[in-house]
Amino acid sequence: MALLFYGKDPNCPGNNCPAVFRDEETGDLYFQGETVVDLAMLARLSKDCGLEDSESVVKLPARMAEIIVEACRAGAIVR
Repeated sequence: MALLFYGKDPNCPGNNCPAVFRDEETGDLYFQGETVVDLAMLARLSKDCGLEDSESVVKLPARMAEIIVEACRAGAIVR
């Protein structure tokens, strides 16, 4: 698996920052961010599509939107 690093939160001063990665082979995206543990928020999020025990939710700041879009465009599979 060849992971490509797309960027981290530009306002994060250290190394433990929200970040975006993409698998070069599959186009899958990987997000590093704050794990959501608030039970009310998790209940709300799982209302729309459920949340399996093997799944987790991470929060990324809105200021990372361009980084996320860039990673999505690079991984897009055109058919």
